[in-house]
Amino acid sequence: MRNITLPGVSLLCLAAGNSWAASEPQDIRIGGFEFTPTLVVRESYDDNYRGLSDNEQASWVTGINPTFLLGTGNRNSEYELEYSFNSDIFHSDSDASNTDHHLRLRSALEFTSRHRLSWGLSYHRVEETADTEIDTENDKYSRKIAQAAYRFGARTARNQLEFGAHYDQWRYHNSGDINATEDRDSLMLNSIWFHRLGGTTRSLLEVRHTDHDYKLSRAQRDSTNVALLGGMTWEATSKTSGSVKLGAERKNFDSSDREDFTSPMWEVGLTYNPRTYSTFRLNTRRAFDEGDDGASTINDWTTEAIWNHEWTSRIASELEYRYQDREYKGIGRDDDRNRYRAGLIWSPDRWIDVTLAYIRTENDSNFDSETYDRNIYLLSFDLSL
Repeated sequence: MRNITLPGVSLLCLAAGNSWAASEPQDIRIGGFEFTPTLVVRESYDDNYRGLSDNEQASWVTGINPTFLLGTGNRNSEYELEYSFNSDIFHSDSDASNTDHHLRLRSALEFTSRHRLSWGLSYHRVEETADTEIDTENDKYSRKIAQAAYRFGARTARNQLEFGAHYDQWRYHNSGDINATEDRDSLMLNSIWFHRLGGTTRSLLEVRHTDHDYKLSRAQRDSTNVALLGGMTWEATSKTSGSVKLGAERKNFDSSDREDFTSPMWEVGLTYNPRTYSTFRLNTRRAFDEGDDGASTINDWTTEAIWNHEWTSRIASELEYRYQDREYKGIGRDDDRNRYRAGLIWSPDRWIDVTLAYIRTENDSNFDSETYDRNIYLLSFDLSL
């Protein structure tokens, strides 16, 4: 149940985990349910947690992150309920200390061999310390997300159709009017046609329509995104799996005072396993993100490469490189961000992983006030049953 499989993969963001667990957490059987608790305790030193170009602020940070996962299912259905919170205590700045909450409900249903449905609900209450609206207060917001995907067609059929919906509500909770113009509701609808080319390889054609509705009319940022993507997807073979989508995206603003934009768009996720103990992952995406800091929209190009390797049954390593090119349309700002992560994981026993990691972020902007470097030195303990 831990790795629930949802057919609506087109609704999921390209993402990769930040750690390599040497062993799977064990669960507790409670009636027909599987209960899996985990706990991460970490200590880190962050030399620029506000992400400032000058007057950098540094602090030791203690983090506590428990997760509680409850799952059940049978041959035709799966359900997961997950709650976690992440508490960061900044020893040099109590105003930066915060606790994030995450609640998720997920399900995958197979009614017949031709009809499958996945859906999910989630709530997130988050505070961020870097890249904030003002330098002295965390960005505080909540997100409510509802998504569903229905797929018609047998798994072995030559053709399949998928219809999806994704609703995302953002609400900020800062003092005064800070971030008030960022409150919005977004609704994405998409349709995908899959055509089997052979084996587990399928071509695809996808159409997306996203409507962004901002709560303050003075923001004049209500808009509609339309995207057309084509590509292919293949499930895990002995060594490779992945998905490639290429196309274009158009962003049209409701206000005639704002310029509309068109850009190439792609979403690529590749996994390569040359050995059972070694994994390479490459994720790259280019698309329009919603504007920030006064921008109409952000044309974001993100590429991430990750290598996880188990050297022995107790020692593993992780290397990660992430590059972002963010063009802030309407204000002339352009950021190039590089992020590096190197970690070593020691697993002295099945129920514990000890990670020692170094993370560096370099943000190079044509706005001098947005250029900064940030270093994090991290020691974490991942505990499970």
